Amino acid sequence: MQLTVPFHDVDMMEIAWHGHYAKYFEIARCALLDQISYNYQQMRASGYAWPIIELKTRYVKPARFGQIIVVRARIVEYELRLKIDYLITDALNGTRLTKGSTVQVAVELETGELLLASPSVLLEKLGVRS
Repeated sequence: MQLTVPFHDVDMMEIAWHGHYAKYFEIARCALLDQISYNYQQMRASGYAWPIIELKTRYVKPARFGQIIVVRARIVEYELRLKIDYLITDALNGTRLTKGSTVQVAVELETGELLLASPSVLLEKLGVRS
């Protein structure tokens, strides 16, 4: 997913404020979940919430005002939790800017109970089980 770093995301040095990287991850995560037909509305409809319980970010080089960046998201774990890795690169030269990950867990909406394994609906969406 390509994004252009907007003016409202930068500080007086025209560098993207560190807190906005979580937003960039979220945009890529939503696009990824749409690709597997299990976005947040579909999660809720299936009876589960998937709160983020961990967010890690490693800043390598700053993203700057007007810079076109590519944000990639990929699922790296799915059996007990949903772990997604992210990579942000410069769209023009591929330079690595930031990497990170999020971890989400399934919570049954009706009971509020945390599941100790991913529900079958996620595995089906990933094509792991039918």
